[in-house]
Amino acid sequence: MNTRPFLLLLSCLTLPLEAQDALPKTAETFEIDGHKAVVYAAPKPADGKSWLWYAPTLNGGISLAGRKMYFEAFMKAGISIAGYDLGEVRGSPASTAKFTLFYDAMVKRGFSPKPILLGQSRGGMMTLAWAFRNPDKVKAWVGIYPVCSLASWPLTRSEALTLKDFAMSKDELVNRLKEFNPIDNLQGLLANKVPMFVVHGDSDVVVPYDDNTKVVKERYEAGGGSIQVKIIPGEGHKVGPSFFECQELVDFVLKLP
Repeated sequence: MNTRPFLLLLSCLTLPLEAQDALPKTAETFEIDGHKAVVYAAPKPADGKSWLWYAPTLNGGISLAGRKMYFEAFMKAGISIAGYDLGEVRGSPASTAKFTLFYDAMVKRGFSPKPILLGQSRGGMMTLAWAFRNPDKVKAWVGIYPVCSLASWPLTRSEALTLKDFAMSKDELVNRLKEFNPIDNLQGLLANKVPMFVVHGDSDVVVPYDDNTKVVKERYEAGGGSIQVKIIPGEGHKVGPSFFECQELVDFVLKLP
């Protein structure tokens, strides 16, 4: 019996599984200034070695790598995923400067000088604070129910850690809020035409849509900026398909020039 046709057919059927197996199962890690950097390198990098900078990266791990839809879509498109574990920081000038050390290290490794920033929840504050201070180094900003305003979750539900990051009293930070608050410092991102995409639930009581994404949307659009927002009716601050299997988010990232 000639088994060659059967073997050829079996080989064809197993190609998708082999391609899936080619995706990285573990990340490369290295230290910068005593903090862990984590990189999932795309098997076939896109031109310019595009990368997505995810926050928060806590306990040395990138939770986005566990979101199958996003991980596979970005990896197969040649977009690496990376993050830097500074712990519970809230976007102060000092912690933002430490994030720049990570950015510099990634660029030295050959990755694009314009990463896509993706902030989930408090990672929104981390990434947007870095973005408004480095608007010429950002390809796009993406948020998953992101913290955008210091006056919202940081000072209402995480006051101690926020004040620690800024090394200020509450009165001092409140008096200087416009200086540090991302929602009050969007001009550089507008000038650099940085596109944005956010998915947020309209029933989020932890990071309220009205105090965060809505403000960014209104101000960015008023300044002529490009921002897409997908509102999830009736959903709050949770892990679920609406936020972690969002096709519009994937489409936005993959269509970036």
